[in-house]
Amino acid sequence: MYDRTLAIYCFVDDLLKAMQHSEDSRCEFSDAEVVTTAIVAMLFFGGNFESARSFLHSSGMMPRMLSRSRLSRRLSRLNDLIDVVFHQLGQTLKELNMESRYSLDSFPVALCDNIRINRSRLAQGTQFRGYLASKRRYFYGVRVQVVVTVEGLPVEYSILPGGLSDIEGLAHLPLSLPSGADVAADAAYTYYEWEDELAERDGVRLLVGRKRNSKRRDVPLVHDYKQWLRRRIETVFGEITKLFPKKIHATTLSGFILKISLFLFAYQLDKAFIQ
Repeated sequence: MYDRTLAIYCFVDDLLKAMQHSEDSRCEFSDAEVVTTAIVAMLFFGGNFESARSFLHSSGMMPRMLSRSRLSRRLSRLNDLIDVVFHQLGQTLKELNMESRYSLDSFPVALCDNIRINRSRLAQGTQFRGYLASKRRYFYGVRVQVVVTVEGLPVEYSILPGGLSDIEGLAHLPLSLPSGADVAADAAYTYYEWEDELAERDGVRLLVGRKRNSKRRDVPLVHDYKQWLRRRIETVFGEITKLFPKKIHATTLSGFILKISLFLFAYQLDKAFIQ
């Protein structure tokens, strides 16, 4: 844990310097240390910032550790920076992905149990009530859209209310992929006009799994190719959600979404650049 923590800090610090990130010279606790604390919390302590604070302070790795409230405020201010860094690293991974093969899917993160919806303090509204066709049940929360490489490295994501369908969520992804890229997705992303537009405008092939009654049926070879491309993404979702605690603690909806973003960032950083 000590070696990985040190590697994470060095990587984040060098990355922020390379991005010419500026911060107040009077700060005794740098933004790189704030981000490192958050990543350590996500990877090793189930998102518990207090446990990460105690570990980093007591071990002597960060003797000037911030208080719990100040750390939360600093992280909130760095929300946009974390999103930019994630997608910047994602762009680097795209450039290294010479095969240009990707998978696209979503997974739900519940705000609360269905029986507690009326008492939810984080969010209210029918837009957060989503349906999981694979499990034939509803959930109340957000839906996380993720694009991963065939090696299982996340390169893009968006977090939207759970009531939005996968095809609606697709509109919120950058999909900044190189021309000639293949993106495999399940049948929930069926929308022929978008498939045609992506192919004509960007040269990106959206390879959607076809239903039995589809107007554009696949030959067996194409069907097998789509299944092969999608084989990794479910494993990635399992590994990401394994980092989650039984309940993600947050006092605001923005804080809840920030924690999900940090889990994704921590997973990307650890898998692609640290391990």
